[in-house]
Amino acid sequence: MFLGITRPRQPILGTEVAGVVDAVGQAVSRFKPGDRVFAFSGIGMGCHAEFKVMRETGPIQLMPAGASFEDAAVLSFGGTTALYFLRDVAKVKAGERVLINGASGAVGTAAVQLARHFGAHVTGVCSAANADIVRSLGADDVIDYRTENFAARWEAWDVILDTVGSLSFAQCRPVLRPHGRLLLIAAGLGALLKAPLQSRLSGLKITGGTAPERLEDLAELKRLYELGAYRPVIDRCFPLERIADAHARVDTGRKAGNVVVLAGARD
Repeated sequence: MFLGITRPRQPILGTEVAGVVDAVGQAVSRFKPGDRVFAFSGIGMGCHAEFKVMRETGPIQLMPAGASFEDAAVLSFGGTTALYFLRDVAKVKAGERVLINGASGAVGTAAVQLARHFGAHVTGVCSAANADIVRSLGADDVIDYRTENFAARWEAWDVILDTVGSLSFAQCRPVLRPHGRLLLIAAGLGALLKAPLQSRLSGLKITGGTAPERLEDLAELKRLYELGAYRPVIDRCFPLERIADAHARVDTGRKAGNVVVLAGARD
């Protein structure tokens, strides 16, 4: 309903971008031509292109010091989603136990690093092929979803974050601690509609949806990148003329982190 029923409302896809400012409007003061920037257009899309127009007041920032265009291009989506749900919704505290389902994806790899940065004990759920990547990002424990059901363990978590939409409230409830938080960020409409009632009846917090697109969140991700606390994971890079191959790689469900599309000349 949001993106178009029979075809995309916005024919040019892509929600995040990094590049060089080519030109600015007369009243623009934050940026000048030649600045290296990264931006998050979100549902407005339009980033799979050689040029993109952004409002000066929108979610756009100078690139972090030392960042490549590839890194900067994929800072935003996974980073802002993980930051919003872990920091603002779940309010993760040091010492809490956080389980991340889909820990090797774009949001998952960001969530592992940010949860670790907040001082949490992190359990990642992913395939065995990506277990080493997830451990290298700071996960204390990794569960191979193909051979083990985390809900069958004699363990409990304060926060469960589902990035792939494969978990249900019934599955997670027995392994959530009192006052636990279930973050269903890839849930369907039915699960989101049931979440308020389930929260009220269980005493747990069940929520989902999308993260806001905020300038200050990009600034925080930039700061964390420069601190070395957050590094986006890149699976593969494709030139714009092979964008169909880039989508095909994502559709395999086997990528680790992000797929990058390269458009136009780069330094």
